[in-house]
Amino acid sequence: MLLWILLLLLILVIFGFGFAMQALWYVAAVLLVAWIVGFFRHGRGRARSRP
Repeated sequence: MLLWILLLLLILVIFGFGFAMQALWYVAAVLLVAWIVGFFRHGRGRARSRP
């Protein structure tokens, strides 16, 4: 019985880790898109504003 409980806990940990990794991929993709949009919207910083 203890073996079944340990196996179930192991499966739940692996499933939770996989779900967290999937969620982190979505967060990283959203942040990358926001950075690219901000980069093209505001330019490359102060380098273009100098005379």
